[in-house]
Amino acid sequence: MDVALTTTSLYEPAVLPTEPPDRIETSPSAVATDRDELFFGLGLWLSGLESFLKLQNHSFLEETRARAATRDWTKEFRLTHSTLLLCSRLTFQLTKLLKAQKHSKTADSGNDLMDALGLEAAVEEIDAPELGRLTAVLKDVVLLNEGLLRAAPLKFGEWTAWSRALSEKLESVALVGKLIARAEKTGERFLPEVLTALLESKPLPFATEADLRLVLPRFAKILKWLSVIETMLQTDEPLKPSLLIFSRIYEQIQETTAFINNRLLRFPNEEDELFAQLDGAAYTASIELRKVYNYELAGLSEMRSTPLIYAKIETAFALLNDSFQLTLINFAQLIDPNIETHRIFPKLKVKLDHSLALRQNLWHLLRSVKEAEQNPDKYPMRELYGQMSDFLKTSVNFLFYKDRETVERFIEEVLVTHNRKDLVPILHRFGAYIETLFGQVNMRVVLAGFPFDYES
Repeated sequence: MDVALTTTSLYEPAVLPTEPPDRIETSPSAVATDRDELFFGLGLWLSGLESFLKLQNHSFLEETRARAATRDWTKEFRLTHSTLLLCSRLTFQLTKLLKAQKHSKTADSGNDLMDALGLEAAVEEIDAPELGRLTAVLKDVVLLNEGLLRAAPLKFGEWTAWSRALSEKLESVALVGKLIARAEKTGERFLPEVLTALLESKPLPFATEADLRLVLPRFAKILKWLSVIETMLQTDEPLKPSLLIFSRIYEQIQETTAFINNRLLRFPNEEDELFAQLDGAAYTASIELRKVYNYELAGLSEMRSTPLIYAKIETAFALLNDSFQLTLINFAQLIDPNIETHRIFPKLKVKLDHSLALRQNLWHLLRSVKEAEQNPDKYPMRELYGQMSDFLKTSVNFLFYKDRETVERFIEEVLVTHNRKDLVPILHRFGAYIETLFGQVNMRVVLAGFPFDYES
C-alpha cells in the first residue's frame, strides 16, 4: 500500500484541557449510562488493564533496563488505581442493571416490553455470584493499590510483583474474560455501514470474501478502541488513563499483523490484488506501531505537562486512526473500485477540505516569509502581518496542537519585532519551520490523490 503518514496528520483537536497533571493521573473516564455502553466500557477498561499489566506492552517507555530498575513507578500504580475505581463504578451500575432485570419480569406489557426483553438478553450470561465475585475482587485490589501508593516512591520490583498479583486476581474471575470477549465482539461490529453493505451485496470470489470477513473485523475492533480515545480528546477528559487503551491496541495490532502474515504465507496467488492489499495493510500497521509506541508515547506516563500530554495522545491517536481508516477504504475499493472515500468515512471529506486549504495557505505564507527575509527593507511588511493574522484565524486550527503552538509563537515573535536587522534571523528560522511543516502536511493520507501545484 503506497501511503505516507507523518506526525502531522488529520485529527482536528478539541480545546486543550487545562486540568492540573494530578487530575490527569488519577481521574478515569466518565461512567457510561447506556446499557450497551456499560457492557462495552467495562470490558474495554478491563482489557486495557489486562494488557497494561504485561511488561512487554510497556514498549512506549523507551528506556534501558538499568533505568527501569531505578526509576519511580508510582505513576503506573496511580493509573491502575484510577482504572480499578472506574471498573468498580461500572460494576456497581451493572449490579443495578441486574436488579432492574428482575423487576422487569413483573412489568406490564406496555411501552417498556421491548426494553425489558433487551435487558434480559443483555444479562442472561451473567449471574449474581459471578458479579459478586468481581465486586469483591475489585474492592480488595483497590484497597491494596491505595496501600501501596502510600508507600511511594515505588520501584520496578514492587511494580512487577503488583502487576503479577493483580493479573492473577483478575484471571481468577471468569466474568472478566466474558466481559472482555463481549467488548471485543462489539468492536468487531464497528465497521462502517457502507462497507458492511458492500460485503453483503457485491458478488465476490468465495476465498476473497472469506478472507475479508476474517480480517475486516480485526481492524474494526482497533478503530472502536481508538474511538474511545477520540472521545476523551474531544470531551476534555484526563488523558493518561488512555495509556491502558493504547496497551490493548498494541496487542490488537500485533495480533492482526501476525494473522495477516500467516495468511499471506499460505496465499495461493501472490499476484492477486487481495494479496497486495493484505501485505500493504500489515506493513503499514507495523510501521505505525513503531512510530506511535516507540516515539509518540515514549515516557508519557512520567510526563506532567498537560499540553505535552495532550499533543502526544492527539498525534498517536491520529496516526493510528487515519492509517486504519485508509486500510478499510482500500479494502472497500477492492470490493467496489468506484466507491467514494467520503461515503465510507464522511469526516474525511471535511479533513480533505481543511488539508487542501492548509497546504495552500502554508505555501503562500512560506513564499511571503522568504521574500521578506531576502529584502526586509523594501518588502511591504504590513501585508505580511495581515497574512499572518489571517492564518492565525483560520488555517492554524487545522494543525496539531504541538505544531499550532510553534506557529503561533513564531508569528507573535515576528509581529512584535520592529527592528529589521533583528527580524531577518527570525524570518529565516520561521521559513525553515514552515518548509518542513509544508512537507509534512503535503504527505497527509487524504492528500495522496491531490498533487500540489507549486505554480499556484
